Amino acid sequence: MKIQSFSRVALCLALTPLVASCASAQTVKTSQLPARQMENLGRGVVAIKQNDGKIFVSWRLLGTDDPNLGFNVYRSAGGKVVRLNAAPLTGPTHFVDAGADAALPTSYFVRAVAGGGEREPSRPFTLAVQSPAKPYLSLPLQTPAGYTPNDASTGDLDGDGEYEIILHQAGRAKDNSQAGETDPPILQAYKLDGTLLWTINLGKNIREGAHYTQFMVYDLDGDGRAEIAAKTADGTTDGVGKVIGNPNANYVNEAGYILSGPEFLTVFDGTTGAALATTKYLPMRHPETENPTGDQLKAIWGDGYGNRGDRFLAGLAYLDGVRPSLVMARGYYTRTVLAAWDFRGGKLSSRWVFDSDAPGNEGYGGQGNHSLIVADVDADGKDEILYGKMAVDDNGKGLYTTRIGHGDAAHLTDLDPDRPGLEMFSIQEPFGDAGAHLYDARTGEIIWKKASVTKQTGGRKVEGPGRGVAADIDPRHRGYESWVAGAGLGGQLWNIKGEKIGDTTPSVNFRVFWDGDTLSELLDGTTISKWDYQNGKQVPLVDGKAFGVASNNGTKATPALSADILGDWREEVIWRSADNKELRIFSTTIPTEVRLPTLMHDPIYRLSIAWQNVGYNQPPHTGFQMGAEMPAPPRPNIVLVKPQPAARQAAAR
Repeated sequence: MKIQSFSRVALCLALTPLVASCASAQTVKTSQLPARQMENLGRGVVAIKQNDGKIFVSWRLLGTDDPNLGFNVYRSAGGKVVRLNAAPLTGPTHFVDAGADAALPTSYFVRAVAGGGEREPSRPFTLAVQSPAKPYLSLPLQTPAGYTPNDASTGDLDGDGEYEIILHQAGRAKDNSQAGETDPPILQAYKLDGTLLWTINLGKNIREGAHYTQFMVYDLDGDGRAEIAAKTADGTTDGVGKVIGNPNANYVNEAGYILSGPEFLTVFDGTTGAALATTKYLPMRHPETENPTGDQLKAIWGDGYGNRGDRFLAGLAYLDGVRPSLVMARGYYTRTVLAAWDFRGGKLSSRWVFDSDAPGNEGYGGQGNHSLIVADVDADGKDEILYGKMAVDDNGKGLYTTRIGHGDAAHLTDLDPDRPGLEMFSIQEPFGDAGAHLYDARTGEIIWKKASVTKQTGGRKVEGPGRGVAADIDPRHRGYESWVAGAGLGGQLWNIKGEKIGDTTPSVNFRVFWDGDTLSELLDGTTISKWDYQNGKQVPLVDGKAFGVASNNGTKATPALSADILGDWREEVIWRSADNKELRIFSTTIPTEVRLPTLMHDPIYRLSIAWQNVGYNQPPHTGFQMGAEMPAPPRPNIVLVKPQPAARQAAAR
């Protein structure tokens, strides 16, 4: 495989950004569009001790950096600070230190070099005395009794330029189709050293399960600090102990469902967990009453016991092209409603509501997946919401609907570099002629599709594929490969033109950037593997079970989070320890020749980290082609927001 050299990447990054995507030949000049506000990240230095005693140190190149920016790497140990490199490093943003003394506490930091001088030192990363060789960082948890660490998200909660982890702790949980009481969902925020910042208990009137609590973590108001947004109810207790609504209310019915009572949307302060603003959740279960009957629910959502009507999704979108808006949604099997909110000046205000039942929106119902994707698919600088097989424009109007129907998985990026714009690969869960399909993300035009193959299981026809993946795993074929599981289509590997190129397929779960090339690796359960395309098999790179970790969400077997939160452009994978006492953050130590800015400064990738925890977790993708023979990515049209004075915490109390 041909690996991108630093000079090739630097060349493109050094160019004035003329188009929205170097790989896609978009027509709108980014110089004509306002810049998006994004996180003012630090260098994210991380140091991993390897089995040979050497220390692998890596750090971030920012999306706003001069592409030729050099770095000096420093080791501080025993009161002595030593520069480790002879000349500024202008290649990949990592360094291997072979001279560390394990008997001393050792810190590493970097300084950017520009104009012949050094800039301020980065935040240091410290290794303890006799630190063991292990491929992960330990984040100790305070897990409540009876709970298990589940999905996580990330954001800079305190404005120091480094990420914190926001964790959903899950107790007894139920799917929407299952009766029975659950435990209240709990959200916790942790520094990477394990410091617990706050705990939010959503209370007995929020049911626990994959489809109920979708929490968004992002800087919603542009003050340089991330907030948390989630659906709340009477009895929710915020991070400073304040109860929302009636603390004694109990709306759990005899079947364990919650089908009555008020529903709220709350934005919480990222530093303290204090509730900053609370409003009514849109849409309500029923437009006329907080206590609808089963027949009233069935008439609106398709059933009367809280299955279809209590399926929630959430995302973040730059609907004005500059600042993020919160998008909260309800329903995808039948009626679908998306509500966009702005959080400005400490207040929530409704931007728009899209309802598939509204006149003119015929054909938009029943198209949702168990997750959503947000991207600027028409290159106007403003985001669209791709809600399964239909899309909503930035103005809240329907953009298109394919009418293919529900599916459990979808992948969006520049999948086909020979077509302009972005494409979506997805699956069709109802048995039909589009079991696997590729379509244009801007127009919904179907490019190709594969019909599900009839099978009988105990006299019952099976449904379409349950899972599907698109990733560049074979450099012999231009663009991304795709594959699915189930419906007689499993075992077929396709190129981006829909042509069969193999009779065996990789795991059908997450993809991840882990080794030194720009192809995707495979993440399934607690294993990271490389696809051996010549022999049609997976080669394990990381066996998480050997390090005592466990995956989440049953057969979905997903990590707590997969994202580029530390070091260079490769991704970290966060799993819980099997005893639920830690999160373990795995970071690669494989050298690379590729120099890229942090993926978190790519707008589509960053938003995909925000919605990764929603519903059935899906892996992130970049907004540009990433893989074999890739062009250098575009320089992102962003502006970094530095923290502003935060007097609001006192006001929130």
